[in-house]
This record gives sequence, structure tokens and C-alpha cells, in this order.
Amino acid sequence: MGNTFGQIFRVTTFGESHGGGIGVVIDGCPPKIDVSEAEIQRELDRRRPGQSKIATQRKEEDRCEILSGVFDGKTLGTSISILVRNKDTRPQDYAEIATKFRPSHADFTYEAKYGIRNWQGGGRASARETIGRVAAGAIARKVLQHFCPKIDIVAYVAQVYDLVAKIDNSKVQRADVEANIVRCPDAAAAKKMISLIEKTRAAGDSLGGVVECVVCNPPAGLGEPVFDKLEADLAKAMLSLPATKAFEIGSGVAATRMRGSEHNDPFEMRGGRIRTSTNYSGGIQGGISNGEDIYFRVAFKPPATIAREQQTVTASGGRAKLAALGRHDPCVLPRAVPMVEAMAALVLCDHTLRQRAISFHK
Repeated sequence: MGNTFGQIFRVTTFGESHGGGIGVVIDGCPPKIDVSEAEIQRELDRRRPGQSKIATQRKEEDRCEILSGVFDGKTLGTSISILVRNKDTRPQDYAEIATKFRPSHADFTYEAKYGIRNWQGGGRASARETIGRVAAGAIARKVLQHFCPKIDIVAYVAQVYDLVAKIDNSKVQRADVEANIVRCPDAAAAKKMISLIEKTRAAGDSLGGVVECVVCNPPAGLGEPVFDKLEADLAKAMLSLPATKAFEIGSGVAATRMRGSEHNDPFEMRGGRIRTSTNYSGGIQGGISNGEDIYFRVAFKPPATIAREQQTVTASGGRAKLAALGRHDPCVLPRAVPMVEAMAALVLCDHTLRQRAISFHK
């Protein structure tokens, strides 16, 4: 239950943080889509641990293996399975939490739900589960590009703690995002963010922030008008990521401080097609894309694992102190960027295939 996402383009992830490996099974991918392990690996490398001095120092190459569904570099239309084997596991680091609940982790809630849990790291709740999502997202991008050649998805770090970058989301370029280890296209803000993360890590603490994402050149007509609104599915996708706390699309909460006459996006003819002169809607109206850029923000909390002693209780209810052990990110934002892009790709790919299934009028 709860391990599968999507309706036509469906992904099911599996694996635990310190188990044998992490993977994904993809159903509903059209045949004859060009796919290679190298393309998937490129995205996994952006997500993997140990990639910079501000990320967790767990040493994992996260090498992907396509086990089925691809032949001679093309998808077969059958189930695609991808596996990444865990290498640098240290389950002994987590022996203390076999009987203690870590504050703000899923330890207690998993115990409450299942009556049993894998206490070696985060188990199924670990961010390593997102390996499967990122691998599937790489394939979803290829499907999207096949049907919508101009579409592009770019996410970036817009805020770390109280440091807010100055970014024009209509002009952001992937090269600028990847130009620094914090993945913020505002170079001046990035320098301050990196310094703050380093200082916070040295103090044994952690930081949260905001990832923004822009979908450039999406087609109009994606999304359903009621329960499967495009923004609703994007919100579900983003809030299913570890450590997420909030989702905003378009003007978001700022719309509450505007009047209708200010917030409405007037229609006009531009470049031979219907466009809007402003984009407070964030590219979605009535739950359906209108062809303008889709932009949204995802808020991430500070990681719950910190290098400080914390108060907690044992499984039997006794008071206890918990020392911070294991390896962790002082700020998840830089590694969350490819995760956000992957989940956006999965949603858009699924809705693109759903739209093609009903587009008899075109």
C-alpha cells in the first residue's frame, strides 16, 4: 500500500536505507522511447550522497542497473525495473535507536502503524527511497520530450533558512543552477548559503528552506477538472517527498493579499496563440494547464538528525537521551532539487499520456 504513484505512467518504489538496494518498477511507459543507463545515472549523480562538502558523507556511487523493459536502447512497452545496490551501509551506527525514538523522525509512527520497523537508518522512510523516483523521473523526461519537444523542467534552491535568493524564474538556466554546490542560480546568495550551512553543521544543527521549480513550455490541456487537478497532483507528489512541509503554486499565499482585479491573468493573442499577459495562476487554471510556464515552490524542514544530544523516550516509555549517530545532510535542499524535478516529470508524464488517451477532438 502507498508505494505506487501515477495512473497510466505508474511507478512503484522498493527498498530500505540499509537493505540490499533501492529500486523502482515502471509500468505504462510507451515503447520505442530512447533510454540509457547513462541518462538515468546523470540524474542519480545529482541526488547521490557524498557529492559535496555540504552533503551527507555516506559514500555511495548509486550505480543504476536496468533489469528489464529496455532492449537495444529503447523501451519495450513492458515493465521497466531499475535497481541501485546499497554499498556503504553501517547498520551498527543505529543500534541505539532500536529501542529509542528519534525526535521528528518516522520511528514512532512506523512502530504505531506496523508494530515493527527497520531501525537501521530511516528504513523505508529514508531519503534513499527517492533513488527510485529520480530514476523513474529520468525516463518520464524522455517520454515528455518525445511528445512535447519544447518542455523543460528546472528546479533550484531559492531559500536556505532566512537567506532568500533573487531569481527571475522566467530566465533561470540549468547551467546556472549546477554552477555551485548549493544549486542556487543567484551566485551571491549561493555563497552565503554555503557558508551558513557549513557553520550550522559545525554547530551540530541543521537548516531548511525552499526549492522552486519551473516547467517551461508545457502544453495546454493537462490535468483534470475535479479531484485530479494538475496542481493537486503536483502538490501530492511534492509533499510525498521526505522532509517537505508546504507547497505553493503561482502566486500562492501572496494571492490572499491581492484583489481579484490585481490577481486575474488577462488573456491576449501573442505569437499566434492565446496567452496570458501575467501569470499569477502559475500556468494552471481550473486544474488544467493553460500553456504558460508552471511554477511552484516546495518548503523543506531542517533535517531531524542533528549532531546534538536530544531528549526522547524508549519503546517502553521510559525517558532517555539520544546521541546523534550516523551520517546526514545539514541541509537537504541541494540534493532535493533533482527529486523535485523528478516528481514534476512523473506528474506531467502521467497527465500527458492521460490527455492523449482522450484527445479525440484534436
